[in-house]
Amino acid sequence: IDNIQEALPVQEGDEDDLSANGSQNLDVESEIQDAVPLPEAVEDLVEKGEPKEEAIAPEPDKRSDSEMKKEEKAKKKKPKLLNKFDKTIKTELDAAEKLRKKGKSEEALQAFNELLRKYPQSPRAKYGKAQSEDDLAEKMRSNEILQRAIDTYGKVVDMSNPTADLVKLAIRRQANRQQFLGHIKRSVMTLKKLVSLYPDDFSIKNELGVSYLLMGDNNNAKKVYEEVLAIAPNDGFAKVHYGFILKATNQIAESIPYLKEGLMSGDPGTDDGRFYFHLGDALQRVGDQDAYTWYELGHKRGHFASVWQRSLYNVNGLKAQPWWTAKEIGYTDLVKALERNWKLIRDEGLAVMDKERGFFLPEDENLREKGEWGQFTTWQQGRRIDNSCKQVPKTCALLERFPESTGCKRGQIKYSIMQPGTHVWPHTGPTNCRLRMHLGLVIPKQGCRIRCANDTREWKEGKVIIFDDSFEHEVWQDADSYRLIFIVDVWHPELTAQQRRTLSPI
Repeated sequence: IDNIQEALPVQEGDEDDLSANGSQNLDVESEIQDAVPLPEAVEDLVEKGEPKEEAIAPEPDKRSDSEMKKEEKAKKKKPKLLNKFDKTIKTELDAAEKLRKKGKSEEALQAFNELLRKYPQSPRAKYGKAQSEDDLAEKMRSNEILQRAIDTYGKVVDMSNPTADLVKLAIRRQANRQQFLGHIKRSVMTLKKLVSLYPDDFSIKNELGVSYLLMGDNNNAKKVYEEVLAIAPNDGFAKVHYGFILKATNQIAESIPYLKEGLMSGDPGTDDGRFYFHLGDALQRVGDQDAYTWYELGHKRGHFASVWQRSLYNVNGLKAQPWWTAKEIGYTDLVKALERNWKLIRDEGLAVMDKERGFFLPEDENLREKGEWGQFTTWQQGRRIDNSCKQVPKTCALLERFPESTGCKRGQIKYSIMQPGTHVWPHTGPTNCRLRMHLGLVIPKQGCRIRCANDTREWKEGKVIIFDDSFEHEVWQDADSYRLIFIVDVWHPELTAQQRRTLSPI
């Protein structure tokens, strides 16, 4: 994973799942079948029933009492938004603001415009106008109005003697709204301007670092967080983001203390499932079973459905179990069609493998400890890949009959080849909205196996196995020849037709 667009929200792919991740932030499903036992490390930690939060609470903050009191005081400190002039028209400003807070954005905008006509030097009235335009843009779902709000926020700094707190609020919101519109480079320039005005406020630098990450510029983000940590070595927000950057560049062991200490700080912006996810993943890769303690804490904080099921883009209330049968999933016609035509699917896949042109693309999400595997994709995010289907026309024609798969915007349909000596780290897929079918095509007699949660199984030629890849799974290929399977993702059967239409692609 090279940048925060793929990882924040941070979710790695699956064995043979090389897709980018989506952006919809849905509620995490909170129930899981009791039949799936916890890993030993968590069973030792958690008593039966609902464990007390204290049992897995973070360690005490290492900051001094004076530092903590100073920070608490700063948090409670009310921002000063009125300069000397604005204090003289406070009654009129309050009346306009009251309209805005009541949701009367059009009337509020009119009121702030009238104030600016009477008092063109008022920074607070300018800020109120920007907020009203912002509210109206959301109400009208208008990017045009939102762009006006962005421009108005930017003009606050040019008003007569605005307070520092007002400038910070206005420019931060300007950058935030620019990010919302996808104007990441503009948000970087906006925040750089704010940093130049207030170079000692490292919280602004923290936000600048996030903008760099959203732009995919990990190097500049890293420099920003190094600057922050040089000034404020205990800043939790900077630590978790710096740890994320280290892990994204495969500095696994080095990332762990930053992610861990950042989460333990409890600072705003650190209690995020993406950081629990990456800390646990890093610990697993260095062989530290403490990973499951952090996964459990992430679960108790509401970020994961369970210790095992750690997808981040979820729909609440869907049935959750690691392995499924064809009867349970309900797509029996699809399963039968795959198993009856497995040789046709296999032969078309082998023909693609025999061609000189490299149709199978290597895994590039850093999910392997060792070895080689590649994929040849025919459907991605519910879209047919015509160039691929030209290579396997009969297979694609067969699948066209099954919209539960071809229309699955949160999945793929693809061939997957894995060479001997390959091990795929334990990991989870991005969403609980799909289930994954594996059809065995060329399976060595022994040495190939897949674990999902606590249950390890093997593939068989011509047979479909079905699992929920939002649960932790791991793959070993210890045979003496390659393994070829066909992967077919399908919508979770409990999703409604409307949900299937409206869920964002992943």
